[in-house]
Amino acid sequence: MTPDHPDPRYLDPRTGDTFPLDEPRWCGPGQAPLLLTPLPGIGREQIDGTTRSLWRYRAALPFVPDDPITLGEGCTPLLPRVLHGAPVHLKCEWQMPTGSFKDRGASVMLSLLRAQGVAAVLEDSSGNGGAAVSAYAAAGGMAATIMAPASTSPAKTVQMRAHGATVELIPGTRQDTADAAVARAESVFYASHNWHPFFLQGTKTLAYELWEDLGFRAPDNVIVPCGAGSNVLGCEIGFAELLRAGAIEHMPRIFAVQPAHCGPIAAAFLAGSEDPVDTPIQPTIAEGTAIAQPIRLSEVLGTLRETRGGAVMLTEAEIEAALFGLARIGVYVEPTAAQPAGALAKLLETGVVRPDQTTVLVLTGSGLKATPRIAELMGLAL
Repeated sequence: MTPDHPDPRYLDPRTGDTFPLDEPRWCGPGQAPLLLTPLPGIGREQIDGTTRSLWRYRAALPFVPDDPITLGEGCTPLLPRVLHGAPVHLKCEWQMPTGSFKDRGASVMLSLLRAQGVAAVLEDSSGNGGAAVSAYAAAGGMAATIMAPASTSPAKTVQMRAHGATVELIPGTRQDTADAAVARAESVFYASHNWHPFFLQGTKTLAYELWEDLGFRAPDNVIVPCGAGSNVLGCEIGFAELLRAGAIEHMPRIFAVQPAHCGPIAAAFLAGSEDPVDTPIQPTIAEGTAIAQPIRLSEVLGTLRETRGGAVMLTEAEIEAALFGLARIGVYVEPTAAQPAGALAKLLETGVVRPDQTTVLVLTGSGLKATPRIAELMGLAL
């Protein structure tokens, strides 16, 4: 393990307090969610062109482990298409080893934690995060325990179990599962995709990849599904590093999309609030973004405002229409991942996004993970 930047540290963004990286930690005092101190970013000459995975951007990480845990994640296709009469780019993040964008964060987080001496991890997830952590823990010879809501689709828990993870089904809501994991964190290291700042170091590679995909320039707009906000924050961190390094001339505007049935971040943004606002929480077909109490609310809101982006909420009917609209052009993603296409229609209609701009829709999870739910929407029996 070799340091690549002078004294990167854990950072509590709400107090400014920092902590050394040589001791593994998943939160700050009082369970404050942590980031890392700002890193300088890299230029195109620092990309490792011999590596076809997100590890081609290893020079942008706080430190580089001697033996990264990789399954070839990253380097996903960027497809030019026309949607709602406008040219866009579809970033196919579902084309990852476990079928979702969370492989970026899992690869980097577990690689860095293993280099710090962590051998067993705990994660809570309703699906994609648990699958990714299970797979990368298996690839890295680490033990994984995944806590999931009892209502989680067996199709997703089977994937976790197949990788050798111990799966514990928790009665109640998704929040009940998160609370149970925090309580268990006293006995096993909590490698949460929502909490750990190393996970965001993985998701930030999406920004580097889009920069390279687009001929080493930044897009004008990036539209992402948003639950806890790891892709929103990852894009902000990555593009901010590129701006700091002088590799791009402007930050893209970042837009978060949430279901109206569970959209606390979008509700707070649209209300102009810095704090949670009262908003009804109901079941949604976009289950991957159904996070009722996102722990990084203030940081995600800050990103949306500072990048001059925004937030969009979609009805269940709009999410379904977006899902089948993409499927009819050959793109089979889960309902959660289809949301950027529905948001694009609204943003074009209001003139917030223009057809002459470079706009990226980040499509995060494979439709294969949600085939039973999609079959229900089609009135099919499996």
